Amino acid sequence: MSRDFIHKARGVSDLKCHLVLTPKYRRKLFNEPMLTRLEAIFKALMEKWEGRLIEFNSETDHVHLLIQYTPQTEPSKLINNLKTVSSRYLRKEFAERVNQFYRKDVLWTNGYFIASCGGVTVEQLKQYIEEQDRPVE
Repeated sequence: MSRDFIHKARGVSDLKCHLVLTPKYRRKLFNEPMLTRLEAIFKALMEKWEGRLIEFNSETDHVHLLIQYTPQTEPSKLINNLKTVSSRYLRKEFAERVNQFYRKDVLWTNGYFIASCGGVTVEQLKQYIEEQDRPVE
């Protein structure tokens, strides 16, 4: 099984999360050109944060991201950056469409959904830890 770990100076990590972002008032804002651009923006931003965008998809009123990040990354700061930068680009590049939905300079809701995820379940991890060869005196 091939694993795409992030190798940094003092460690190796495999931290992933599922992130869901929604536009303000959950408006049905997104169309295909906007989503294509959003995916490119998120991919570039994740590279700047030394992580990566693993998967991206959306409906008209929310987006899903599967991202990988480093242990040094504070998820709340990363998410704030993803929302701020993508909002700025979309409001500039798709101004006519965005202005149909919003009068003010907004795009995303204040909140978000985030869930950690990985290659194994909690039960599998618990079993692995329990099965370690603990020394007995």
